[in-house]
Amino acid sequence: MIIETLSTFPDMYESVMGASMMRIAQEKGILDFKAHDLRDWTHDRHRTTDDEPYGGGDGLVMKCAPIFEAYESLCAATGKGSIAAPAEPAQGEGAAASAEQAPCEGSDSDAAEQALSDASPAPADREASKPYTIFLAPQGRRFDDACACELAKQDRLLFICGHYEGIDERAYTLADEVISLGDYVLTSGELASMVVIDAVVRKLPGVLGAETGALGESFADGLLEYPQYTRPATFNGIEVPAVLLSGNHGAVDRWRREQSLERTYRLRPDLLEGMELPDADRAFLQSLSTEGR
Repeated sequence: MIIETLSTFPDMYESVMGASMMRIAQEKGILDFKAHDLRDWTHDRHRTTDDEPYGGGDGLVMKCAPIFEAYESLCAATGKGSIAAPAEPAQGEGAAASAEQAPCEGSDSDAAEQALSDASPAPADREASKPYTIFLAPQGRRFDDACACELAKQDRLLFICGHYEGIDERAYTLADEVISLGDYVLTSGELASMVVIDAVVRKLPGVLGAETGALGESFADGLLEYPQYTRPATFNGIEVPAVLLSGNHGAVDRWRREQSLERTYRLRPDLLEGMELPDADRAFLQSLSTEGR
């Protein structure tokens, strides 16, 4: 998968993309990441990317002209490692990185299932594909695990990140999708894009250590994840549940499922609304309600 960002502070990505699973994904060749500086597509001595808003008001608004010019330049570059700012007259050649199907089969979300039902494009199509372009803004779709699964199926993503007071509305005509992390305000779109990128990349096969590593996490099947423990078995008088030490894999699986159901029931009951569950799960949830737990 190719992931690119377009922003005024590209250096913000260095620590996040250079550590942990994001670094490993790049070293394995699963991810090709590039942070582009929007200022490379400006033409004045101050490399201006923002201006005062029409109609007055506080703050500065990001200009649409550099964004459009950058977008057209990035769309014209289709090969891995070939993308360059206008200052570079020639662009290198390379094959676009392929993205495999994201491990989201456990999701109960219709959106996630639909995202995984379509066949991946042929390699020739990948090479010529334009990036799936994402803006981060409050008016966007609320980001969740199903959205991460859908994005993980794309071959090339481009995040256009706002700053200051916002982005000239005309730039949103470039968006394939607008995403919001929630009902709060961040300093910049760079921060929001890092969250989305991390959630998407860990869905790609081969990124996590275990083949099914992403399938057991919270929201992968619509529920919160069960509690996790490691050594020592007793700490400060708090013991690890005995079933986890029993060696009985069937009992462990049942305990984890029930813990996942109970945690979701207590902390995020909204996730259970409309969810199709086996009779055994429904009986367990009914027992929680009857016992007042």
